[in-house]
This record gives sequence, C-alpha cells and structure tokens, in this order.
Amino acid sequence: MSNNNMKTEKESRDLFTSKAGFILACIGSAVGMGNIWMFPYRVGQFGGAAFLIPYILFVVLLGCTGLMGEFAFGRMTQTGPIGSFKKALETKGKKGGGIFGVIPVLGAFGIAVGYAVVVGWFIKFLLGSISGEALNAVDSAAYFGSIAGPFGSIIWHFLALLITASILLLGVSNGIEKVNKIMMPAFYILFLILLVRVLMLDGAKDGLNYLFVPKWEYLSQPKTWIYALGQAFFSLSIAGSGMIVYGSYLKRNIDIPNAAKNTVVFDTLAALTAGLVIIPAVFAFNLDPTAGPPLLFITLPSVFKLMPLGRIFAVVFFISVLFASITSLMNLLEVPIEAVQSNLKLKRRVSVILVCSLAFLVGLFVENGDILGKWMDFVSIYIIPLGAFIAAIMFFWVIGINKAKSEIETGAKKLLGVWFEPMAKYIYVFLTLIVFIAGILLGGIG
Repeated sequence: MSNNNMKTEKESRDLFTSKAGFILACIGSAVGMGNIWMFPYRVGQFGGAAFLIPYILFVVLLGCTGLMGEFAFGRMTQTGPIGSFKKALETKGKKGGGIFGVIPVLGAFGIAVGYAVVVGWFIKFLLGSISGEALNAVDSAAYFGSIAGPFGSIIWHFLALLITASILLLGVSNGIEKVNKIMMPAFYILFLILLVRVLMLDGAKDGLNYLFVPKWEYLSQPKTWIYALGQAFFSLSIAGSGMIVYGSYLKRNIDIPNAAKNTVVFDTLAALTAGLVIIPAVFAFNLDPTAGPPLLFITLPSVFKLMPLGRIFAVVFFISVLFASITSLMNLLEVPIEAVQSNLKLKRRVSVILVCSLAFLVGLFVENGDILGKWMDFVSIYIIPLGAFIAAIMFFWVIGINKAKSEIETGAKKLLGVWFEPMAKYIYVFLTLIVFIAGILLGGIG
C-alpha cells in the first residue's frame, strides 16, 4: 500500500481543530488516577527525590519515542488500532493485521469498564462532600465500603458513563476537544489552590521530606528502575490504543514532537502537584500514605474532616479529580467507539451508545472493590503492555523506521536527530517488552 493511500481520509472524519485542543486532550488522557493515587506513593516508597531521576529519564524517553510514534501512526493511517495494524501489514503484502489490533482495543475497553466505576465513586464523594455526608461519616472506611461493595454504586456508575457518553456524542471537535479545553486548565488551577492550603498546614514539612529527601541507595535497586519505568509508561497512556486514535483525528500540519513534549511536561507537573497536595496533607494529620483507592476515599476524607474549612477543600479536590478521570475515561472509551464506527460502519451516535451501554453492563459485575482491583490488574498487566509492544513493532519495524521518522517529522519545526532510530526501534521496543514481562513477574508495576 502506498503512503498516499495510507493517508487517505474520509471527508466525514471529525478532527481536532487546533494544536492546543489536541495537546489538552492528550494531557487529559495522560493525567489520571496513576498520577494522583500511585505516583506520590511510589516516590516515597522508592527513595524520595532519587526516584524522580529514573522516572523523568523514562518519561522523556517514552515520550520522544513511543508517544510520538502512536500519534504519528494514527495520523498516517487515519484510523484506530485495528485499521492501523491492518494497513501496516498490508505494506508488506500481508493480511490479518486487524486481528492484532483487537488486543489494544480490548485493553482500552477493559480499563474503561473499571475506570467508569471509579469515576462513579468520585461523583458520589463529590456530592457527599457538598452535603457533608462523606465527611460526617463516623467511619470513612465503612462509608467507602458501602459504595464499593457488590452492586453498591449502580446509580453513580451509570451517571459517570452518562456524562462521558454525552460528551462523546458531540464528537471530537465539539465534544472531546472543547471539554478538555475547560477541564484540564480547571484541574491545574484547582490543584494549585489546594497546594497553597496544604503547604500552610502544621506538619506538612514531614510530607515534603517523605517525597523529596533523596535516599540515593534506592538507585542501586533494580526494583526502583522497574517501577519508575512502569509509572512513566502507564502515566503517558502508551497502550497502542488511545493515543493512536487521537492521532488519527490530527491534522497533518500539527507538530507531533512538540505535542508529545507538552504532554510529557504537563503530565509530570500534574503528578508532582498531586504529590505535593496529597502527601503533606496526609502527614500533617499523622495518617498512612497508602496507595490506590484507600488513599482517595478513606485517608483523604479523614484529612478533610480535620482540616479547617475541610468541606470546601474536599469539594475542590473531588471536582479536580473528577475532571481528570472523565478526560481519561473519554480517551479510553473513544478507542472501542472508533473501532465500532470504522469497522462496523455504524453512525457515531449508535457506536457511542452501544459501547457505553456494554461498558455499564460489564461494569456492574466488577463494582465490588476486590473484583475491580483484580480486573484492572489483569488488563493492565497482560493486555495494555502487549498492545503497546505490538503497536511499536507495527510502526517502527513493519512500516519501517524511515517512514515512521518521516511521518513524525511532518509538520514539525525541527527534524529528529540521529538518536531517534536506535532509541525508537530498539530501546523503546525493548522497554515495552520489559513492562510486559516485569508486570507479570511482579504482579503489576503501574
């Protein structure tokens, strides 16, 4: 298949209308729960400021190879993973690439199913913070347990998908792009407000020490580097799915290296800001800086109970994380929606309703917190890294590094250096394989 054929696009295909809109959408996809409930914990767990060295190294490396590659892959093929992988193999006269593309689509859908449940929890806790119910509960763990039990969050889970589907029904430019232009700046503004308040708390200094006093000995431990790689990988939403789909909605004059750079920078800033808000607040009231859902739904409500004007700051906090989670959920759901729309030739409205309805029905059976954790672990350990690995092989090896480099450079102000070929073709592909293998051996590294 010729390059021109790969770039053919249906006139009806919706596109991002601006560079800023595309970048904010990508930042919205990247900034999510990994930044908020896992990154601060990992920093403290693996050496404080010392952990930031491998993390920043990997996030930059992955950003200037894998992230750029997925953007360019989607833009080149003007379709999602199924169509992209199919077209890649067709350049070599082979068929069946679409079958491989099903893997990252299933991965995105699987994560979206669980993510929608968590977004429902955020909605419930936001309303509970406004009414005072969430903060007045005698036992925060019991309050959360009543929501995270079997079929305990049906209304909120449904509402989360209804809100997200309503945005997705508006399309790429009128829905995804416009909402990200509002939600992502609001997320940063709200977290900066929280940051100012938290740093004024007595005892916040202990949290800052936990986060940023370097324990250099951790750099000699392989686990530090493996978990830093995992944190960077999952934080950037590299999965052979969502970023390919967003790239397929991209105009050819957009500077992909610049977009990837901005995504890396603002995703990292979000993670650092979340750490600066959450960990000092937890330490100020002598609570446990745990990771995962207990941090957001048990520990932090206990913090807000003790904090002056705590209800106001709880509302601000849950609005901000709700924005971050909805923008991520939009990206995850857009993958199967695009797949249904492109491959079954259904209208967008029908595709959105079909995918979101199926996500809700499957999600009913994983609402239980324990089952949800196992579900998300399975998808993130076995499917997401595999999808990223296959996408890397398809773009950098099957299509070829020269064509890949040329596509990335299209619209860019600067050409890529000689470093790009070995970095993308060998090091990046090897790292995606490491994420896959290490995740299986360690039970997850994201």
